[in-house]
Amino acid sequence: SFTEWELVEWSEQQAVFNFLYDSVTLTVMFGPPIDGEFFAARPSRSIVSLDFESFLDEEQAPPSSCLVQKLIFQFIESRGSWQEKCPTLPHLPQALFDISLVVNRCKILGEELEFLQRWGAKFHLLETDIKGTEVKLLFSSSVAFAKFELTLALSHDYPSAVLPFGVQTHIGNIGEKEIAAVLSRVPVGHHYLQRIVISIHQNLLQGPR
Repeated sequence: SFTEWELVEWSEQQAVFNFLYDSVTLTVMFGPPIDGEFFAARPSRSIVSLDFESFLDEEQAPPSSCLVQKLIFQFIESRGSWQEKCPTLPHLPQALFDISLVVNRCKILGEELEFLQRWGAKFHLLETDIKGTEVKLLFSSSVAFAKFELTLALSHDYPSAVLPFGVQTHIGNIGEKEIAAVLSRVPVGHHYLQRIVISIHQNLLQGPR
């Protein structure tokens, strides 16, 4: 129902696809035609290589964009040899779909992080700090007499897998046990990170504990 790629070149030798605002490029190198096999009404071709390249300027890009890029390439590397999975042209649409799915999910995660950095104060979220593939969320509520840092470890499986977490308590008595109880009631899925923050705000930061 969606495509996250843009075709920028298709020739006898190669096809080039861009993803995520031209920050990720996939170059597919073609081999010779395959006798007796057709794809899109043309002779099918073997594929000799699929090469991914990042064009994100990590020094200039916001941390959320760097995190998104890391997760996309984490997925790409986790699949091993793309050429083995995509040896001929008829395999290419599935490969593009698999990449698009992860790019789409990671893009939404980037939007969630930007939302939390902009509007976090509404949820007693003082700071959203991104380091590598970890997100540190610093919550503080004078009403609940609580200040603590929640660290979430993200992977390319987001948002379909429960996030490993750690808690550091600065003020009050909200710790891992209290956070775990709240997180256990937040189902994985669309806007998982945002829903985690909202749930912590609603269940732990509205009054004394």
